[in-house]
Amino acid sequence: MIFERKWAAWRLKIKKDLGRLPDLNAILMLIGIQELGQFKKQYSKEEKQDLMHIGVCTLLTPLGHYRYIGRDAEGWPHFELLKPLTEMSVKEQEMLLKKQALKYLEKSEGVDEIVKSN
Repeated sequence: MIFERKWAAWRLKIKKDLGRLPDLNAILMLIGIQELGQFKKQYSKEEKQDLMHIGVCTLLTPLGHYRYIGRDAEGWPHFELLKPLTEMSVKEQEMLLKKQALKYLEKSEGVDEIVKSN
């Protein structure tokens, strides 16, 4: 249950700056924005999906599932799939991403710069 307490604490910390309690998708998007390094007030639906994808790829790279291959002309990071996730339930996938997000947040001291810019 230590994990659950840490996860809840990070969500509350982000809520303090963001103004609402973020779910996993919002945290993935914030990680994507941080990795993109370009913040703007509004993102299209497609950009939000791309940002969440960047977040997922960033979190799964240390596990050997993706490899960062560079940025495109607009500065968006791109990744190459190295090995797909093994079959797991949605709950298991969510837990894996939460654990990796927690490691990311602890290592990077959170997503404060992005949250405070919002």
